[in-house]
Amino acid sequence: MSMKRRDFLRNSVAAGAGMALSLNFEGLQAALNSNRIAVEEAPDLVAVMGGEPDVMLDRALEALGGIGKYVKQGQKVVIKPNIGWDRSPELAGNTNPELVKALVKKCLAAGAQKVTVFDHTCDDWQKCYTSSGIEAAVKAAGGVIVPANDERYYSKEITLSQGVTLKKAKIHEALADADVWFNVPILKNHGGAKLSGAMKNYMGIVWDRRIFHSSGLQQCIADICTWTKKPTLNIVDAYRIMHQNGPQGKSAADVTTVKSLIVSADIVAADTAAVRFFNQVKKLDIKAVGHIGIGESLKLGTTDLDKLDIKRIKI
Repeated sequence: MSMKRRDFLRNSVAAGAGMALSLNFEGLQAALNSNRIAVEEAPDLVAVMGGEPDVMLDRALEALGGIGKYVKQGQKVVIKPNIGWDRSPELAGNTNPELVKALVKKCLAAGAQKVTVFDHTCDDWQKCYTSSGIEAAVKAAGGVIVPANDERYYSKEITLSQGVTLKKAKIHEALADADVWFNVPILKNHGGAKLSGAMKNYMGIVWDRRIFHSSGLQQCIADICTWTKKPTLNIVDAYRIMHQNGPQGKSAADVTTVKSLIVSADIVAADTAAVRFFNQVKKLDIKAVGHIGIGESLKLGTTDLDKLDIKRIKI
């Protein structure tokens, strides 16, 4: 079911703050049943709610025209999740491994020559890859997971002609060589950036991140997203949301289960929708997430979801 020129999400009350819980989607379902319009072409953004990661991915890709629309026979594919922290999946510090596993399988089934997964982690990379469950998930699906902990993996220096503060960066070789890449972050609280989503996930593709923290984090996040090699899709994992103490989290009390997925080629729209989802759990003014507005000013996408065709799917 599709709607446009409507509020993307309506706030719902999340009871039991500080505890893992599942949201009530009755209000969202009511919105789905009114003011429907037919959408002849694929929607600009898909939001899926209420399923397991693999099922929600299936439904989202089906609505967008199928994985074959994005991955062709013989292509080299990169999937870039968040694997930054030595945390188990239940603590929501990293992208859900079941989502990554399902996407690897789909890319290979579409004829990808190779599917590579990596992230420039913050904690010890081997511990992050193991604790997150992502290394095992990738291998089980037939993909290849590679390190990103050494400068030798960042042989490609790119120029960011649109960048305001960040003018160049060294990019991981796997991504530089890829034909297609998918940006697959987890949605969570972040102390510095205020929200970690699709745009923030780009920090894991570069080697030297010191300038991000010394010269304006919000601007530099937007700047790196101006790289001309865009992800074919931004797939925002909101199965579990870390609503406080991000980006690492401290315990399960920081996590809320919302069982949702946001998918769009428009990175600004994806993060705008992510803020709406996050607001179901904890209030956050989108203006505080400065890189989203900056990204829009750099013409990376739109925050005006009313102008988009959005398909909402309730499982």
